[in-house]
Amino acid sequence: MDSYLVEILFGAFFGLLILGAPITVALGVSSLAAMLYLGDNPIKMVQMAWSAVGSFPLMALPAFILAGALMEAAGLSRRLINVAESLAGPFTGGLSAATVMACLFFGAISGSGPATTAAVGMLMIPAMVRQGYGAGYAASVTAAAGGLGIIIPPSIPMVIYGISAMGMQPPSAAIETYGAFQSVSISKLFIAGFLPGVVMAGGLLVMNYIRCRMRGFHGSAEPLSVGKILSACYHGFWALLAPVVILGGIYSGFFTPTEAAIVAIFYTLFVGAAIYRELDLREVIKSLDTTTWLAGRVLLVLFTATIFGRILVENDVPAVIAGGILSLTTNLYLIWAMVIGLLLVIGMFMETLAAIMILVPVMLPVAYMMGIDPIHFGIVMIATLSVGFQTPPLGENLFIASGISGVSIERISLRAIPFALASVTAIFIIAIFPGIALWLPRMMGY
Repeated sequence: MDSYLVEILFGAFFGLLILGAPITVALGVSSLAAMLYLGDNPIKMVQMAWSAVGSFPLMALPAFILAGALMEAAGLSRRLINVAESLAGPFTGGLSAATVMACLFFGAISGSGPATTAAVGMLMIPAMVRQGYGAGYAASVTAAAGGLGIIIPPSIPMVIYGISAMGMQPPSAAIETYGAFQSVSISKLFIAGFLPGVVMAGGLLVMNYIRCRMRGFHGSAEPLSVGKILSACYHGFWALLAPVVILGGIYSGFFTPTEAAIVAIFYTLFVGAAIYRELDLREVIKSLDTTTWLAGRVLLVLFTATIFGRILVENDVPAVIAGGILSLTTNLYLIWAMVIGLLLVIGMFMETLAAIMILVPVMLPVAYMMGIDPIHFGIVMIATLSVGFQTPPLGENLFIASGISGVSIERISLRAIPFALASVTAIFIIAIFPGIALWLPRMMGY
């Protein structure tokens, strides 16, 4: 490994970030500087970028973004939230618990943390404030639960992780020690993410109950109404069926994640136009505009991060980093603590998709050398980076919740700390017990 190359690559990258350059510019300029130092033709950057987007699984990315935008425009998301709200009842912290459940439901159709926070927060934050919850608490629980959007499948970060990890082969030493590792696929990641998402949601629900009990946030004065629940489920039947169609098709092997995204689009168009009749041409055009902006932003990061990662791999930088980490300790639990700690810090400062693209080539070799399944590692990585949505200074969910509630980001951040601790505890449980992530794929024949 050329030490000067590492200094140029990482020095330019972090230097540009400190100066305030966008992550795409920092990745692209540092990669170009490294290639010029190596004497490579810069046209190679274009070839790498083209290969990065020329994969069939990547088609799922804009398709899932469009499906989520259409579902919100067609009224599916609002009906899912109404179902969750009907379950609140007179329980301590019932409405904030319903917010967590609403984020769980909406995450199953959006695949995005900020989109989940915005869609659920617009309805649930004002409802919690009206019922006597503090505005800061309402915003913090919504920002924390919004992170579930990237853990519950389908998940856009899972698509990016799958694409990043597919081309990486386990080191021969790892295969000799632990035997063959299972291949990485987006379908496996989607299946593996279900139970960890439930565990993460469970941690938030427990913390919510404790804090609401301490603060005296009681439930509704009305008793839990079976009629109200059945009415919400009746009116939201087609919305509730959407995750079943998407995930059921993937889990059964009837179609791939990419095909599932296309099915989700046509399902939403049919339900929104023919059944709910809330989707018109203007809303479709608006959804396409949102998809174009978000997908273009993601693909720009993907282009430059792929080049950055390829330079690292071609010059054996990940192997040296893995060797350096393993020279410190070979204790699996300490390795997990180091990995999770690093991801928590990076998630505070870097966009999730860029972090995945940069870190997978560096950290996955460490996982292989420790005998960690790449599917399990991916789920832990994505779950850990999801905490970054609720922690400053980046904290996209904090900005969204602040805009909806009118509460300052500083106040929301302080109130979100206990939820972040609950999420980190759940992440360590998922890391220590790999069966939480791997049991369902094995049961389904993967």
